[in-house]
Amino acid sequence: MNPDLAIFFATSGHSGVDRLAHNLVPALARRGYGVDVLQVRGHGPHFTQVPPGVRLIDLGTAHTYTSPPALIRYLRQERPRSLYCDKDRLNHTAILARALAQGLKAPDTYLAVGTGTTLSIDCAERGWWHALKTRFSTGQLYPLADNVIVTSRGVAEDMAAYTGLDRNLIEVVPCPVVAAEVFAGDFPVPDHPWCQEDGPALIMGLGELSGRKDFATLIRAFALLRREVPARLMILGRGKDRDRLLALAGELGVADHLALPGFVPNPLDYLARASLFAFTSTLEGLGFALIEALAVGVPAVSTNCPSGPREILQDGKYGPLVPVGDHQALAAAMLATLRHPLPRAFLQAAARPYEIERATSAYIKALALPSRRPAGEC
Repeated sequence: MNPDLAIFFATSGHSGVDRLAHNLVPALARRGYGVDVLQVRGHGPHFTQVPPGVRLIDLGTAHTYTSPPALIRYLRQERPRSLYCDKDRLNHTAILARALAQGLKAPDTYLAVGTGTTLSIDCAERGWWHALKTRFSTGQLYPLADNVIVTSRGVAEDMAAYTGLDRNLIEVVPCPVVAAEVFAGDFPVPDHPWCQEDGPALIMGLGELSGRKDFATLIRAFALLRREVPARLMILGRGKDRDRLLALAGELGVADHLALPGFVPNPLDYLARASLFAFTSTLEGLGFALIEALAVGVPAVSTNCPSGPREILQDGKYGPLVPVGDHQALAAAMLATLRHPLPRAFLQAAARPYEIERATSAYIKALALPSRRPAGEC
């Protein structure tokens, strides 16, 4: 029997695309869809448990550059109803492979390609040659797919303006980020003293300790905030900027009030104990951590970075937006939010579109799959 969907990702193992796969694939399987996950050796996504109805297909190649022949063979033999891939290089591979697999006849596999990147900014950071080839390939090759799936309206508008791609070909589909039970709010207490005791307000940040997350601005804002109210700052994640951030906290006199526990397997347990979540990225495709914080009902402030936070917070309805890199504006927004937090249930409404089952239904439509009810639904 032909699979309903083939997913072709090649990830780092801990990216946003990994999160997408780990939530979307089991949700599709629960609804009875047959899903093949096509794998390039040495790349994710990795599954500790493979859901019933899901096959992991080793394409027999260790690099995405050498995957087209294997993908062509797969498409000819298995003929999945739909194929979904993400990231520019894989998108090009899939467009080429489908064309060669089908030959002169009309394709019988629906092809959706995706990206979560704000192309114009990403290309500006990577140099003129990358920008030139990305603009050309996206504008010329992506129309050969049936659908282009992106994570936010900001990404869609930027892609259309930057590459000339028809905006009608681009579909914004909410990512499946949080499980339904997250909204119930029953979380174990983490094994960290700041989460186990009554004390000053706990400010939380979450993400890779890198320049793009800009936790330096958060630490500077936190130092200003502490002049007004007692508070602690905890940033979950690991990365190359750890020592630099600790040094900055020391220079600003807040080292004793900063904790960097590193990577934690379930950040929701920590977020549920926070008084405030601060999202300080300079660039995002969406902003998973911001959605997670809102889902557990934590008040949030965010930079108005491209693209995602403005849409998630609905132009400031669910939390203030401040300019990227402006630690003074961030400190003022943090103080105002601590003093006048929005109600938990109100904040959770912002995260509802990203609940796994609800978002999976949107993906089913975007991938041209037959509609099926969620498991257990009458």
